Amino acid sequence: MGNILFGGNKIFRLWKMENVILANGIGLPAVGFGSYKVSEGQDGTRVVKDALLAGYRLIDTAAMYKNEEQVGKAIKESVIPRNEILLTSKVANTDRGYDSTLRAFDESLRRLGTDYLDLYLIHWPADKAREKDWRNVNAETWRALERLLKEGRARAIGVSNFMKEHLVALSETADILPMVNQIEFHPGWMQREVYNWCVGYGIVIEGWSPLGRTRVLNDPLLIRIAERYSKSVAQICLRWAVQLGVIPLPKSVNPERMKSNIDIFDFTLSEEDMKLIESMPATGESGLSPDNITF
Repeated sequence: MGNILFGGNKIFRLWKMENVILANGIGLPAVGFGSYKVSEGQDGTRVVKDALLAGYRLIDTAAMYKNEEQVGKAIKESVIPRNEILLTSKVANTDRGYDSTLRAFDESLRRLGTDYLDLYLIHWPADKAREKDWRNVNAETWRALERLLKEGRARAIGVSNFMKEHLVALSETADILPMVNQIEFHPGWMQREVYNWCVGYGIVIEGWSPLGRTRVLNDPLLIRIAERYSKSVAQICLRWAVQLGVIPLPKSVNPERMKSNIDIFDFTLSEEDMKLIESMPATGESGLSPDNITF
């Protein structure tokens, strides 16, 4: 079940973690830790430190989350070396465009207290309903990310919440395809069209909100499957994503739940159960999409 890490007077067990390899050869842990809505200040720092001690090595944040300073402080204070942590941030919607994206990246580095990012993403695509020049806005923002990759300041680059139409448009001008697309992904909301497109072009999906809403965790089908494997519904949701090649990004402020969410590598869902989960009707989705984002 992995190595034992000594941290202070406590002993933490690190679960054996699989890796997902990106198009440029960079390996990302098969499960990451999402920091959205992790509180600012000391509490935010403690939560991220707890996640690192629980075994997470992929930490996801964003300029829009307003917690990069707390994430950076947690990494600095952690017993885990920086080069063993895969750190992600995202350019905010208000900073899209070539020059502004480069400036935003520098600001994220400053707040995080690091001189590089392992993964940098465009947080949301420009909205075609509000921006007539949305294709060019996305293309120029992406051109800045390509520069950061070529300069070695970002080890990998990608997008977030891009649907098929955004990806197709971006591919017409990009020198490098996104290596990652982070989307809402959970049982009852796998967004099959964009999932299939990304798989076909070698783009790794990361899943935000991988446990969905309460309706997902209380779904009778998932409860029955969880009972068969003697696992929690949350663990079933996360294992399902991993077996589909998706990197789920669960979030929790509870250390025990953090450990439970990462303890999913000692069982495998059957093909039948995978198909049953994939056949679920729309359940527990957030309702957020590039067409209704106003921030």
